[in-house]
Amino acid sequence: MLKRHIVLAVGALFMLMLSGSAYAQYGERWDYLGDAHVDGGRDHDDIHVGRHDGRFRAIQLRVSGGEIFFERVIVHFGNGQNEELVIRDRIPSGGRTRAIDLPGDRRAIQSVELWYGKARWEHRPKVSLFGLH
Repeated sequence: MLKRHIVLAVGALFMLMLSGSAYAQYGERWDYLGDAHVDGGRDHDDIHVGRHDGRFRAIQLRVSGGEIFFERVIVHFGNGQNEELVIRDRIPSGGRTRAIDLPGDRRAIQSVELWYGKARWEHRPKVSLFGLH
């Protein structure tokens, strides 16, 4: 019985280390930039961010309310440049993408276009966008 408790405690500690906060991983924090509700009738949505939110070097997508298969993400920067990022990953409800590095210098993000596979969801999943300075 004691051995089982030790294994569970070590497992829980390991999961905490893996999940870690953004502070622990990067020494900086993730800023919430906006969200979009996916309705399944369209194959893409936009999240407007705006220049006032700062300059970012990475983004992360967090999903709630249902699994979403992301095909690609197009980041529109405040300076008029665009960057297409191929994701091709299925993110479960409660899950998140890895930190997606944005090439080049830190830039203001104007909006992010999300392209995903259509599906029939019972509830409308929500995608939340976070940025790392």
